[in-house]
Amino acid sequence: MDQLSNAKKYKIGYTTGVYDMFHIGHLNVIRRAKAQCDYLIVGVTTDELCYKRKKKYPIICEKDRVDIVRAIRYVDEVVLQTDMDKLSAVKKHHVDAVFVGSDWKGTDTWNQFEKEFKDVGCTVVYLDHTDGISSTILRDRLNSGETIL
Repeated sequence: MDQLSNAKKYKIGYTTGVYDMFHIGHLNVIRRAKAQCDYLIVGVTTDELCYKRKKKYPIICEKDRVDIVRAIRYVDEVVLQTDMDKLSAVKKHHVDAVFVGSDWKGTDTWNQFEKEFKDVGCTVVYLDHTDGISSTILRDRLNSGETIL
């Protein structure tokens, strides 16, 4: 085992997102996740899944969002998230930690994921949420004509 593997708590980490209008909150989650695992897989939500869930398409197309995420030095692999079956992704990629923003902690959905993942030896790690920024906030500011700094 190499020295890097000894320094990290997890071997294979996984996180997902739409990553529309990529911003510092996205980068913070990815950077914090990579700090805890040797190999980080990032799932990028497809345009179709985004529409199915939110009834709107992302502003940045799927191909460009994948290219942006793939270019980040903390990302070892990018996969498309085509459905919300996170347990399947955990099993497929042999993930031992799933990273998600702390704003999801305690929700019914993530409480259920914690139980499902535990059964296959995977931990949910909640990362501090970056307050004051989200794609929704950016979209609202753009629509209102407000300056984005």
